[in-house]
Amino acid sequence: MGKRKKTSTFLALGSVVLVLVLLGWFLCVIFEGEKPGIALRPLPDFLSGSQEFGLTISDMKRGLRILEVSVKQGRREISVLEKTFPFKGLLNSEGIDRYNTRFSIDPRKLNLAQGRVDLEVRVRDYSRRNGGDGNLSLIQHKMVVDTIPPAIRALSRMHYVNLGGTGLVVYQASSDTVESGLFVNDVFFPGFQTGRESQRGLNVCYFAIPHDTKAQPEIYLWAKDKAGNLSKANFYYHMRRKRFQTERINITDRFLRRILPYFAFCTFDPQLSDIEKFLKINQELRQENNSVFYNLRTETDPKRLWKGTWIRLKNAATMAGFGDRRFYYHKGQKVDEQVHLGVDLASLANSEVQASNNGRVIFRDRLGIYGLTMVLDHGQGLASVYSHLSEIRVAMGQEVMKGEVIGLTGQTGLAGGDHLHFGIMVNGVFINPVEWWDSHWIQDNVTRKLEILDRE
Repeated sequence: MGKRKKTSTFLALGSVVLVLVLLGWFLCVIFEGEKPGIALRPLPDFLSGSQEFGLTISDMKRGLRILEVSVKQGRREISVLEKTFPFKGLLNSEGIDRYNTRFSIDPRKLNLAQGRVDLEVRVRDYSRRNGGDGNLSLIQHKMVVDTIPPAIRALSRMHYVNLGGTGLVVYQASSDTVESGLFVNDVFFPGFQTGRESQRGLNVCYFAIPHDTKAQPEIYLWAKDKAGNLSKANFYYHMRRKRFQTERINITDRFLRRILPYFAFCTFDPQLSDIEKFLKINQELRQENNSVFYNLRTETDPKRLWKGTWIRLKNAATMAGFGDRRFYYHKGQKVDEQVHLGVDLASLANSEVQASNNGRVIFRDRLGIYGLTMVLDHGQGLASVYSHLSEIRVAMGQEVMKGEVIGLTGQTGLAGGDHLHFGIMVNGVFINPVEWWDSHWIQDNVTRKLEILDRE
């Protein structure tokens, strides 16, 4: 009898413990304290127009109950999104535990004022905590409503620009501007602030009309502020048409045998003939080399480094001009066509090459068809190019003065004889160097416009 009594007692105690365990588990489940998860992207600092947001919320225990998205500005609170999730199944086992959505906030449609606005996302789950209201997750993101675009206007007048030539605009941009410049069709040319504290907002922008521009281009000033607002402003300009010369170049087998060894670094299919190798060099390698030049535009100094008329190679004859359209023939058959993007100057072999103006060395190396090449940055997007050199006498990053000897002419690269290939770039776009050798052109098109800065 004593054993039965003990057994019953143990069973009763076991049942009580089991009930207590189950009750504790039940209470822990329905009163769980883990807050829902919220992931909101993006998190912009400014609202300048309609902004789309991606939102992911989750609660893997009791499931999602309520989602509320709103914006607050001053005493106003505007509901953007509200959603209630149904309770399904035992302990909400079939409820929603993860939800993805997208929503937009348009400051104009919501009639938001300029200035600070707070975005709030609130999520509750089906926990019985907090008096049955559930666990609450809240995130707030502060933004600034700014829908007013920056102001921009040209100060210089009468912009006459040659096809393949350079133009200069002096303009003023409002203080909230973070980036500005000028577009020629879809090609962007950045502007540069003058750097003087008293002239805040005054900028200069050198631009080019590419040699292959077919029709009258669309040219306009452009500005962007911190919020991403954009402004465009027109100004008077006129493009002068220019006819470029044509040149027939006969490629002989003797020339091919002489220049191809220089390009031993290129990998050619062994089945290619010499003329086919030449064409790959003249087309594909040329394109790669021009990309190197274009990418150097980011190395420019924001300050103007040059001064006065630019220097031309001494006692040199012009062998080829800028924009010349070259037709290549081999054994009487036309095999290629390219445009010459500089001026070829020939003097005595290994003639001294002077820096065309004050600048800083931003490139010195062998560069495919251009051979031994050096590039000087003259600030504010202007750069000069010296190619086919036999020797370079300045170091990378070195500052040089106009007239300083920087190298010797040569015939490296795709050169038919000793000469200097000289070019000028505006933000990576090659333009006609002849303009910059002309003191009258510089005075009329650059210096007089820069004088505006002294008057402001």
